[in-house]
Amino acid sequence: MAFSLSLAPTIWRQHRLEWGQQTHVMGIVNVTPDSFSGDGLRREELAPEEVAQRALIQAQAFVAEGARMIDVGGESTRPGFPAVSVQEEMQRVLPVIRALRASLPADVIISVDTYKAEVAEKALEAGADMLNDIWGLHRDSRMAQVAHAHGVPIVLMANMRETVKREIVSDVTRFLARSIDMALAAGVPWEYLVIDPGIGFGTTLYENLALLHRLGELRTLGRPILLGTSRKSTIGQILGVCLPKSASREPRPLWRWVLPREPISCASTMYAK
Repeated sequence: MAFSLSLAPTIWRQHRLEWGQQTHVMGIVNVTPDSFSGDGLRREELAPEEVAQRALIQAQAFVAEGARMIDVGGESTRPGFPAVSVQEEMQRVLPVIRALRASLPADVIISVDTYKAEVAEKALEAGADMLNDIWGLHRDSRMAQVAHAHGVPIVLMANMRETVKREIVSDVTRFLARSIDMALAAGVPWEYLVIDPGIGFGTTLYENLALLHRLGELRTLGRPILLGTSRKSTIGQILGVCLPKSASREPRPLWRWVLPREPISCASTMYAK
């Protein structure tokens, strides 16, 4: 049964995100040496100031090509990635966030990709505007308390890596429903919640396709959806090509997605229908 979903805008600080009128593009800045997409900016030979400058150049390119949000992450999310300490993650992302906040236009939204409350706290103090939790509060529920205390939105992503799956769309829906309940219980406003089905996070090719095909079913949760499919192996599998591990680090926005001679984009989309 078709239905219409009208969402109130998300308004905080100097930012306002209208839902249902356009797709908002999020550019991804990976401050890691081991990003799954091969575009991590961190290198042993580079000083923190050099990493921050490279991140700023990449972020400025994203903004010039239409990105409304820049997401900064300091821990690789590729399968089997080694976890990094809170201190190491802060050393990676905080200089970059400060550099972006000092140089990007004030209306550009900076998010921090972390599931650690300590990192989230310091990132917001450094100039980040919102949180992006790849474990949807299931790894560290204090993330919701940080979002509430700072009055910022939080992206809640479904992560199936430690979940017994039965039917993927139902599994993701239940996971996200629990995440939403935890956020609301911590005092995060309803309008500050965004959901993400977690394409590629503990899901197979066919499960990813099912999630994409039935994405509209997540509208029953009543929140806007962040969708990150860029540079995921699903794309290469569908096309029958193996994406090069050493892809060019030239950023490509999602809506100029090209194949297979050029790298898949490093961007996500956020929208509501």
